[in-house]
Amino acid sequence: MAFRVDERATELREIDRFEGGAGWLAHPEETMQRASHALVADGEVWVTDPVDAEGLDDLLESLGEVAGVVVGTDRHTRDAAAIARRHGAHVYLPEFFDGVAEDLEAPIVRFGDELADTGLEVRTLHDSRFWREVALFDPERGTLVVPESLGTAPYFLAGGERLGVHPMLRPVPPREQLRGLRPERILVGHGEGVLRDAPEALETALSGARRRTPRLYAESLWRFLPV
Repeated sequence: MAFRVDERATELREIDRFEGGAGWLAHPEETMQRASHALVADGEVWVTDPVDAEGLDDLLESLGEVAGVVVGTDRHTRDAAAIARRHGAHVYLPEFFDGVAEDLEAPIVRFGDELADTGLEVRTLHDSRFWREVALFDPERGTLVVPESLGTAPYFLAGGERLGVHPMLRPVPPREQLRGLRPERILVGHGEGVLRDAPEALETALSGARRRTPRLYAESLWRFLPV
């Protein structure tokens, strides 16, 4: 098995539907399982790290009017600009994301500790020249969005985990950055979200990340062996 990024137009598969948002996989058979989400905050729709797909506008319209498109990690520009232009919206970038705006052909708005005036809290997970990422947390609905550090695609998971730390971050999982959160649900940028027993899944993922690293690497190697 190899990592594949599929850019062919396909019809999306809806995932993670809940009161206040939904997600989708634009290419359900893709190895990386790039997932995207739309959150409703104060009556407006905020699209996060989106991959475009046939039928997306219908899904967004069912939630409300798009207020903005958010890029949560510097490697996830994806189709943010195209979707923002189509909906007459801006692309929202964390204030410390350098060198990202130049790749986006859309109006840009910067944000800090809160996304606009939505009440969505912003937590910086990584700020280095190799990795920049923020998580969004909705304290009203209990929704946590982690675009890259956590995932549920198979290559994130080891030893029966329902939620796993990114393979490159297992030696230094973002424990401090996510400390104190007990989310109702966790939405991720790779794979379907965790919609039940989310606090337990988060604690298991973070506390056992280092210990299960050898197992994850061994399982990943096995997946890549030719069959």
